[in-house]
Amino acid sequence: MTTRPRSSAGFDALVLDARLRQSLAAIRSIGRRGHSVAAIEAAGKPPAFWSRWCHRALLCGAAHGSDAYAAFLHQWVEQHRPRVVFASHDGTISALRRHRAALEGQTRLALADEPALGIASDKRRTLAIAGLVGVRVPPTIYVESAADTADALAEIGLPAVLKPSESWQSNGRESTWIGAHLVTTTEEARQAIGAVARYGGTALLQPFLTGRREAVSVLYARGEVHARFAQWASRMNPPLGGESVLRQSIAVPADTGDAAERLVRAIDLEGYSEIEFRRDAAGVPYLMEINPRLSASVEIAVRSGVDFPHLIYQWATGERIDSVRAYRTGRWMRYLQGDVTTTIEAIHQRGRPGVPAPFRAARDFAASFFRPMRYDYVDWADPLPAIKAFGEFAGELARRSSKAATKPLMPGAAAPARGPSET
Repeated sequence: MTTRPRSSAGFDALVLDARLRQSLAAIRSIGRRGHSVAAIEAAGKPPAFWSRWCHRALLCGAAHGSDAYAAFLHQWVEQHRPRVVFASHDGTISALRRHRAALEGQTRLALADEPALGIASDKRRTLAIAGLVGVRVPPTIYVESAADTADALAEIGLPAVLKPSESWQSNGRESTWIGAHLVTTTEEARQAIGAVARYGGTALLQPFLTGRREAVSVLYARGEVHARFAQWASRMNPPLGGESVLRQSIAVPADTGDAAERLVRAIDLEGYSEIEFRRDAAGVPYLMEINPRLSASVEIAVRSGVDFPHLIYQWATGERIDSVRAYRTGRWMRYLQGDVTTTIEAIHQRGRPGVPAPFRAARDFAASFFRPMRYDYVDWADPLPAIKAFGEFAGELARRSSKAATKPLMPGAAAPARGPSET
C-alpha cells in the first residue's frame, strides 16, 4: 500500500456527522490508506472521535441543517482547506446544498452535482424518472393534507406505508427528519400525514409489501459504473424498514441490479448511491428510494471487498477510480445496539403487520450470536470506538431501566417497557 503525504493544509478529508456509523467507516477507510482525517459532530463525543485514524475531532455546537452549522463549516474549511468533505446526515446535506457555491470554492463536496442530487433527494421526482425508464415502482398516492386521508386510503388500502417526499423537512421555522411509517388505521394515517403537512411537505402513501428488502449500492462516475454491491436486510430498526441492523452480502440480483444502474444513469447521479428495493409476496422487486450519500450499512460492503469511501475519495479528488468487479458474498454483519432496539420494538409492536411474534424475535436475536458474524464498530486494529459505543449503550440501558423502575404506576397498570434510543 502506498501512502500519500498529507495535504499542505493538514487534512485530506473532513468527515461530517461523526456520530453516524457510516462516518466511522469512512474515517477508517481513508485514514488507513495514509490520508489525514478530521471529523465534526454537532454535539457530544461520538465513538468515531476515538478512532486512531481521526486526527482531529471538532464539536460544532449548531444543529444539523442550520445556517449556523454551515457558517461554522465554511469558516473551518476556509482555514484548513481539506481536499474532500463527506456528509451523510440529510440535514447536513440540506445545509451544504444551500451553501454549496461558497464551500466548493474551498474544497470538494463528496456529493453528486445538482440537479441530480435534487432529484435523488426527492422520492416523488425519483419515482417519476424510474417509471420513465421502466423501473417498477409501487402504486403511490401523493397527499398534501390530512383531510385527504380517507380518499387516499380508498385507493391504497390498509395496511399501508406512509413516507415524506423528502426525509429532511423544514417549514422555515423548524426542521426535522421524518422516516417511513406503517399505518394500520385511518387515524394512524391521518396523524402521519399531518406530521408531514406541518412542514409543508407532501406525503407518499404506498401499499405494504411483505417480501424482503434489498439494496444495491453503486459508484457511478464519468459515465461508468466502477463498483456494485448488494445486500439484503434480515432485521431493521424500526422493524418496518428503517436502517438494517442485521444484513448479508449477496451477489447483485439481475433484476434489481439492472434497475439500479438504469436509474442512476437516467438521473446521471455521480458518486455513491444506495438504491433500495422491496419485494412483494411473489418476489417481484419495487423501487423504494435512492440514498445519494453514504448509507448506514456501508461497512458490510467495505468488509466484503468494496471500499466505497475510498472510491468516493478517488472520484471527488479527480484521481483514477479503481474498478471493483467481485466481492465476498454470504458475509453477515450486525449492528448490535440497533438489533437490541429492534427486538424490543418487535415485542412492543406484537401483532402489527411485518413484525415477528415476540418469541420468534427473541429466538432469532439469540441465534445470531451463533452465526459467523462481523459487528459494526468492532475493528481489532482500532478498538476504542467499539469500547466507547458499548459504554454509551450500557449507560443508556441503565438510565432507561432506572427510569422505568422508579416511575409511579396507576392502580392496575403495567410497568412501561421502553427500548434504548439509537446513538
